[in-house]
Parts: sequence; structure tokens; C-alpha cells
Amino acid sequence: MKNSISALLLLVFLGCQSYRQNDSSADWIQLFNGRDMEDWRVKITGYPLGENFASTFRVEDGILKVVYDGYTDFQEKFGHLFYKEKYGNYLLGVEYRFVGEQAPGGPGWAIRNSGAMLHSQDPETMLKDQDFPISIEVQLLGGNGVDERTTANLCTPGTNVVIDGKLFTNHCISSASKTYHGDQWVRVEVLVLGDSVMEHFIGGQSVLRYAKPQIGAGNVIHYDETVKQDGKLLSEGYIALQSESHPVEFRKVELFNLEEYVDDPDNLETVLKRLKIR
Repeated sequence: MKNSISALLLLVFLGCQSYRQNDSSADWIQLFNGRDMEDWRVKITGYPLGENFASTFRVEDGILKVVYDGYTDFQEKFGHLFYKEKYGNYLLGVEYRFVGEQAPGGPGWAIRNSGAMLHSQDPETMLKDQDFPISIEVQLLGGNGVDERTTANLCTPGTNVVIDGKLFTNHCISSASKTYHGDQWVRVEVLVLGDSVMEHFIGGQSVLRYAKPQIGAGNVIHYDETVKQDGKLLSEGYIALQSESHPVEFRKVELFNLEEYVDDPDNLETVLKRLKIR
């Protein structure tokens, strides 16, 4: 009997080991550790890097929250929370939801509006009164309960991209996603391959694709002119989460580093299939 139990336990153990070796979750880097913001830096318009005005960004009950209970008037205090390292080739996963009411004085367009900034400039190079980092913004939107409103859109503060072979110089473009009303959690994934392709996914389905992210255009103010080198392709940069006046929560911010796979297209495709976005 003991030998049978021992054999059964061994088989279970080996099965678990095999599962773990094939489980891609082990390869995800948790940018948000579920405890604190130790690996992140805050930059809010009008304040120096590192000053978290009114505790706009905070961690409570394992959730990274953007809140405005310390604001009497928003006054365009756009904020960004930057991860400590920069990346160039990766798959980013973000799980978010909008809650509560917009901060007093928040702009009408910012209701249930946030974003993940990718290929961002170093926050050390942002000037005190700069509103947005020069970056590619994966715009995260929530529905108003009535109208259609896509999420995982693209906005371009101080940048341009190429879509269908043409330079896209407008500020924003909508994705093909459905609308997510209420306070439900939504997971958005973004494939970033250096200065070549960027693609947005929801539920493993592509909702937007573009190429050649580069510095250019407007929609950013009070920046250092030596940083905004129009026409320069962006092959890497920092990742930041946004505060735009509506409370938003993030329960997961994770990254699968694709750096070792980008020079082998077949291997890269295999990995992407394993990650269920192909």
C-alpha cells in the first residue's frame, strides 16, 4: 500500500513539474508586485519627478489605484506612473477597470479614460510642467452605459506611427474592440516589436495594428526641445500608467520579454502561439 501511494505521489509530482515547465505564466514578469510601488516613479504635471500629489497613485488591498480624493479641482494635473526599466520587445498584459466618479474639473473627454504609455521617454527628461510623456499611448476607455466606445485605442502624444503604409499624424484612432460598460475588469495585451510592429489584443483577438513608432506631431506641451527629435524611430522606452481625472484600478501589469526571440521569426511565432495571440 505504501509503495503504491509513493508511486502515485511521484507521478503527481512529475506531472506538476511537466506542467510548470510548459506553463508560460512562469515567464511573465510582474511589473506590479501586488504590494507596493517600489519599482515605479510618479510624474504629475506641475510637480517634480517623484512627488505623488495627494497620493494619486496608491496600492490598497493588492490593487494599484489611481484616485482623486485629495483633489478639490483637477486643474490638468495629468499624471503618469513609470516602471523603473525600459523595454523594446515584449508582450504587455494590463487588467484594469474604471470605478467611481470623475475628479472635479476633469475634462469631458477624460471620463472613464486612462492609458498605458509605451516606448515612453525617460521620466528624468520630462520638464516640470510637461503634460504627457512623448510616447505611444494604448488608450483605455470605459463605456458610459449607453453609447458604443471602443478601448485599446491608439493616441500619439508627441509621436506618429505608420498605418497601412501611410504616416498617421492624427492624435487618436479607434480600435475594433467592443464596448465595456460598468466597472468590469478588462484585459488588454499589446505586442511590441521594437520600431517595427505594435499590435493591440483583447481576448487573443487583434483589434489594432500599426508600425514604425516615431517621434513627431504635437499633443504634448512644455517639453524639452532637445528630447523631441521628430522623425526618430522608437525602438524601446519606458512603460507608464496614466491618471487623467477618472478613478481607475489595475490588478495586473505584467510583461513577457521577447528580446531573445525577435531574431528568429519561427521561434517568435511559436512563442506568440503559446501566449494565445496567434
